[in-house]
Amino acid sequence: MTGRTHHRPMTPGDGFFAEIAGGTDPARVREAGDLAATILVRGARESDDPALAERVVHLAESEGLETLAEVWSGAPADTLAGSLWRLFVLRAWVHADPERVAEEYDAGQRRADVARVVAGVADPPGPDELRSMVDEVLRGIARGDFAVTLLRAAAFARVVAAGRATLGASSHDDIARMLVLSEQLEAAGHGEIANTLA
Repeated sequence: MTGRTHHRPMTPGDGFFAEIAGGTDPARVREAGDLAATILVRGARESDDPALAERVVHLAESEGLETLAEVWSGAPADTLAGSLWRLFVLRAWVHADPERVAEEYDAGQRRADVARVVAGVADPPGPDELRSMVDEVLRGIARGDFAVTLLRAAAFARVVAAGRATLGASSHDDIARMLVLSEQLEAAGHGEIANTLA
């Protein structure tokens, strides 16, 4: 043993951290994302602006999905911000690959009858019908029926998951991801009904 005494490591003062140049504080981004989600969902209920629903539907296009990801993608699924992120990602996916979505939805609707009815997709479910349905679901954010919006999106994702399983062309992980998305949106919808979604 040496005769050295052990000292507690020196801790830098506040000035040390102030001098570090870095990105945006994640806590501030999260706070801003939560506030934006609350205003978007709760504030839309009180608006008399008929164009608001269309602005909400096209928010990802006007602001960029990357911008929304920066503020919402890390939010837990059982929050307003996390729910909105999942809805906008679902819409972006439907618009990016409507033919594949239509094929998966068509294959799954026979295996998930109740979810098919809740999702409210026109029959037969072609690419145009699915794009129209997902946009209509997002309009629900601005119309004050956010729980219905979440439950319809959850039902849609459940039918797609069943379709992926039926077709056998998707990996187990792809099927599981869609099923998890469905479960998260459904839980958020029930949270909205119970007034616990914040």
